Amino acid sequence: MNQTNGDKTMLKLLNVCKTFHPGTPDARVALDDVTLRVRKGEFISIIGANGAGKSTLFNAICGSFYVDRGCIVLDGDDVTMMPEHRRAKVIGRLFQDPMRGSAPGMSIEENLVLAAGQGGWLSTAGKKEKQAFRDRLALLDMGLEDRMKQPVGLLSGGQRQALTLMMATLSMPKLLLLDEHTAALDPGTAEKVLALTTKIVAENNLTCLMITHNMQSALDLGSRTIMMDAGHIVFDTTGEERASLTVEDLLEKFREASGKKLDNDRMLLA
Repeated sequence: MNQTNGDKTMLKLLNVCKTFHPGTPDARVALDDVTLRVRKGEFISIIGANGAGKSTLFNAICGSFYVDRGCIVLDGDDVTMMPEHRRAKVIGRLFQDPMRGSAPGMSIEENLVLAAGQGGWLSTAGKKEKQAFRDRLALLDMGLEDRMKQPVGLLSGGQRQALTLMMATLSMPKLLLLDEHTAALDPGTAEKVLALTTKIVAENNLTCLMITHNMQSALDLGSRTIMMDAGHIVFDTTGEERASLTVEDLLEKFREASGKKLDNDRMLLA
C-alpha cells in the first residue's frame, strides 16, 4: 500500500456492534454499526451524552470485550480477536480517575520502569534510565523529577494524571486514548494537563482519541470532532467547517443529526 504518513490509516473500525445482556430484559445496544477511520497523527475529540457509547467505543478498541460483529484494525493488523493484554502493548490509555493507570504503593521511578517495559515488579532503573526519567519528568513542570522515590499514592490528582500521561506515552504507543482524563481535576490543573497533552501529542505525532465532556474543548483541541448518540456516530467534522463552529452550532448539529436536543447538564455547563 503506497501511502504517505499523513494519509496512512492508523485505526479502522468497520461495522462494529456490541450489545450487552442480549436476549434478556436488560439488553442494551452499546455500539450500533460503528464505522470509523483515523489517520496516523490525527487528534480526534469525542463528545456525547452519558450512555452515548464513548467509553464503550474505547473498551472495544482496547479489547476489554470482544465485539459481536465487525472488525477493528490497528496499523494494518486485525486486532478484533486479539486479547486485551496484547493490545495494551501498543495502546496507551488514561481514565477519568487519576487513581487508575498507575500503582499507588510503588514509587514514581518503579512505575516508570514498568511503563517503559524494562522488567517486572522488582526491577530497578540503571543510572542512564534514571536520568532519562528525570529529564522527562522535568518537562511536566510539576517538581516530580526530585521525588522519584516517593510513592505515587501520595501525589495530587493533577500530578498523578500528568505522570500517567507520561507513562502512557513513554514507549510511543500507536494509539493514545484519553477517557475524560481531566474531568476529575480542578479547572486550573485540568488546563495544565490539557496543555501538556496537546504538547506531547503534537511533538510525537501521536494518533489520539480524546473523550471530553467540555463542548468548547471538543472544538478547540485536536483537528477533528465526533459526536456520538445511542451507540452511533451522528456527526463528524474537521477542517474549515469545524473551525467555524461554535458550541451553539454543535448543539444544533446534534439536534439535526439525532432528532433530539442534547440533554446533559454536565456538558452544557462545562
